[in-house]
Amino acid sequence: MRRFKQIPRRHFAALGMGLFLTVSLVFGQAFDIKTSYIKTEHMIPMRDGIKLHTQIFAPKDKGLDYPILLFRTPYSIGHYGQDNYRPYLGPSRGYAEDGYIFVYQDVRGKFKSDGEFVVMRPHQRIKRGPQDTDESSDTYDTIEWLLENIPNHNGRVGQWGISYPGFQTVMGMIDAHPALKASSPQASPSDMWIGDDFHHNGAFRLMYTFGWLARNAQTRSGATERRDAGFDYGTPDGYQFFLDLGPVSNVDKKYFHGRVPTWNEYMEHGDYDQYWKKQNVLQYLENIEHAVLNVAGWFDAEDFYGPMSIYYTIEKRNPKNKSILVVGPWLHGGWARMYGDKLGNIQFDSKTGVYFREKVEYPFFRYYLKGSGQLDLPEALVFVTGLNEWNAYDHWPPTETDEKNLFLHADGKLSFDPPSGKDKNDSFISDPNKPVPYTAEIRTSQGHLWMVEDQRFAARRPDVLVYQTDILTEDITIAGPIIASLYVSTTGTDSDWIVKLIDVYPGNALDPKPNPYNVRMGNFQMLVGADVFRGKYRNSFEHPEPFVPDKISVIEYDLRDKCHCFRKGHRIMVQIQSTWFPLIDRNPQKFVDIYHAQDSDFQKATHRVYRSSQFPSHLKIRALK
Repeated sequence: MRRFKQIPRRHFAALGMGLFLTVSLVFGQAFDIKTSYIKTEHMIPMRDGIKLHTQIFAPKDKGLDYPILLFRTPYSIGHYGQDNYRPYLGPSRGYAEDGYIFVYQDVRGKFKSDGEFVVMRPHQRIKRGPQDTDESSDTYDTIEWLLENIPNHNGRVGQWGISYPGFQTVMGMIDAHPALKASSPQASPSDMWIGDDFHHNGAFRLMYTFGWLARNAQTRSGATERRDAGFDYGTPDGYQFFLDLGPVSNVDKKYFHGRVPTWNEYMEHGDYDQYWKKQNVLQYLENIEHAVLNVAGWFDAEDFYGPMSIYYTIEKRNPKNKSILVVGPWLHGGWARMYGDKLGNIQFDSKTGVYFREKVEYPFFRYYLKGSGQLDLPEALVFVTGLNEWNAYDHWPPTETDEKNLFLHADGKLSFDPPSGKDKNDSFISDPNKPVPYTAEIRTSQGHLWMVEDQRFAARRPDVLVYQTDILTEDITIAGPIIASLYVSTTGTDSDWIVKLIDVYPGNALDPKPNPYNVRMGNFQMLVGADVFRGKYRNSFEHPEPFVPDKISVIEYDLRDKCHCFRKGHRIMVQIQSTWFPLIDRNPQKFVDIYHAQDSDFQKATHRVYRSSQFPSHLKIRALK
């Protein structure tokens, strides 16, 4: 294991002083793009005749050949018009001065591009003719056109994108054009049913899906430069709005009225069927030969499963690929826009977003597209929250770990010692008509700060079970996946299970200075990681099964990877609940098709979590040695 604190000078020494001076100059002053670049707009033809609107910014200096940096998005490239220049070019400020050919493209069916937009358009492994197109073929055709029609290129192409543009980047990696030499998929979804934007383990992410589809998936009548307006909720209180909505079966008849066909498709595919499986990009990640920089944020509220599963799959199926993983303390896309040293109330003691942009992403593209400098990035570069330092590993998860189990005990205790005795359990009444909120904020959009939010608002509810360790006498650093193993029963026939891992600060923890929002950090319950599992899928995502009332069942699932240090003097806490609203839709707690449930289907149920020697509910963690 190699460890580097904040900006690891030793780790990047091989890049040379020249690169450090270049980066310093590039990121330290403004650059006039219009005097140095020529902007052109094109309708680039795809193999089926559909044309995609594309903007190209090429250096006016024709004395050199430049690599191409490609960005494809469904969110509008904006800045339409020959004289309407972007404020900066590339993933962040600084690339324009270094010299690239920058290409921005509206994807098929969006804004000024022709064709029909399909949310998470599935890849077609076998293409029988020019009419068989997907995001992979559109990327290939775009690169081919650029190489044939844009002068002064060096034959090397790089692609990057965050979130949905990250998905476009992943699709460009599949059956890639030979000129594609470097890809950086950042916060890309991989499976919208298992763990990304729209579902987690079969549970429907109501608030986000509603808002995203309302804005981005409405039917259109033709090309446009304008984005759809956001949905008007008529109130700032999203909790109340979605509670008043009633069952999700009411959404189309109350609000969408057929204008968001993807929503109605989702309502007809409640289980993990072929509709969802064919969208899963992981099955196509093979024969990837060019360099890949995978980027994720520990506190990404939308796409964390995606980038981690993409990295794991590339490593498994492309063992010779030069694939790098970088994970920092960021919200969704925060590495591209965060300039400070904190997220919400949590301080990280360094400007991690700036560090990534200048010392990781910038030299990555420079090395692979320009052949400039020496790249000395590790296999995995991760930020250890709690310790607030960057660690470098030659393998992820680190091999230098011991598996440990955190067991639930009586009286709200949490311990590495297994429980004893029989028939011990804790119970609570779950009422879907009064669900546990996912945040204390009043908002209609999902937001980001709840990912590190103080959980005391939830801990004090009677329908949330709380367990915590004694005060830690030494640091405990976890690195890798967290597996929840629960033995449960319910008086109903279905139930959701939410498990939260929390870092409890000491009572005398210091408040931040300055403290304009009057944050009190004494006994602060920082959310470190959490996820949900829809109980009827405990044995199969494809074939749901009802619970037998009061019969003990096993719920086991992955809370996803973390790298966090629980400091000496802190406590480790676990909270367990069955509602997380309106982040997750309400489970009626009755075995029904939830997407077509009626008001009468929703019922209270008593849930039990067992903590006996025979049924030892626990969390499995990996602790660094």
